Amino acid sequence: MRAIINIISLATLALTPGVLLALEAQEVELQGTPFTLAESCPPSFELIKEEEEKDRCRLVNQYQFYDSVQGRGLGGTQTSLPRHRDGFTPEQIDLGRYLFFDPLLSKDGSISCASCHQPEKGFSDDLDRSIGITGEKVGRGAPTLWNVAFLDKFFWDVRAKTLEEQAQGPLFDPGEMGNTPENLLQTLRENGSYPSMFAQAFPEASRLELSQVYTAITAFQTTLISLNSRYDRYAHGYHEALTENEILGLNVFRSFVARCAECHQPPLFTNNQIAVIGTPEPQGRALDIGAEKTYDAPKLRGAFKVPTLRNITKSAPYMHSGRYSKLRDAVKFYNDGRGNSIPDGESMLLHWHISEPDLTDDELDRIVDFLGALTDESLTPKVPQAVPSGLAVIDEKYQQEKIKQNPSSKTKNQSGE
Repeated sequence: MRAIINIISLATLALTPGVLLALEAQEVELQGTPFTLAESCPPSFELIKEEEEKDRCRLVNQYQFYDSVQGRGLGGTQTSLPRHRDGFTPEQIDLGRYLFFDPLLSKDGSISCASCHQPEKGFSDDLDRSIGITGEKVGRGAPTLWNVAFLDKFFWDVRAKTLEEQAQGPLFDPGEMGNTPENLLQTLRENGSYPSMFAQAFPEASRLELSQVYTAITAFQTTLISLNSRYDRYAHGYHEALTENEILGLNVFRSFVARCAECHQPPLFTNNQIAVIGTPEPQGRALDIGAEKTYDAPKLRGAFKVPTLRNITKSAPYMHSGRYSKLRDAVKFYNDGRGNSIPDGESMLLHWHISEPDLTDDELDRIVDFLGALTDESLTPKVPQAVPSGLAVIDEKYQQEKIKQNPSSKTKNQSGE
């Protein structure tokens, strides 16, 4: 049976940095043939041949040949990465890709994971706070998903410890995707394609289960790797990869005065910890207590996860509340003095390294120059032209609601222009 499906066409993103989203709707014919999952690993992954993890994918990267950070010091360029979450089959990864881009996962079929984590926007969106199925803004901005496979803390308030746990948060939050476990499971089982796709990805399972959904989404997210920027080529010994201004910026970034690398440690440019830095909330919004709620710990009032700076020029606006639309303004916040934005009457235990570095305007500009060298989208996955639900890959209603609530919302470069 032939189905005519109206979807939004996306340009292929793999190996093409900065490609723009094509918003014209196109008609795509599906011949009724089932979706077939990939049998080979994504780029930069190899298929394991050892019997214990046979036919599973493993990341290969230059950093695996370096020593641990303990032997190199904070901010060192040639340091190894934390353990990567891998060991998924090609079929599980590809199934996760379809699920990630399919609005069927939301209660009303209006948004997908990719609605708030758009590949061309640093796997974030360009909103200060993302929009859920109700059309209302949620509490915080969408964090990037680049390199999440190396982390063990998720969400701004670090309330999830695994990617599987993290996946369930947006799915079942009434203000985000608004689904329920029962409805999601029924919807997937009744779909014409997903049961056979899950059988391909999980051949030992007797039927489709929710745990497989979480595993597949996790498998896909572990392939979102960004480790081949111009900075990385510099770190591996090709010093001509960075400009003079970018090298100056790197030196300021790593300096004992600026101390950026205390929290944003190479090579991930995050220490995977939480910190209280006193970020200001938008005008009229109450203080977001952050990790204080997660741990029931007053000393963590206003604490948030330290985000990676990888692809930072693609993921504006910045901070948990999207307070800064320009990267330089976000950098300048740290130069404006310890506790400069803490509301009157609030008492917060600021991270010990938050000080008054008193950097010059030129030094701030050089840091911004350097941060631009952390851009690498070469392993951006291919966006499916169609998904098993037949729904739009990026829902038009979501895009319109975005524009209505944030008319000035545009993809911003590192200068915010």
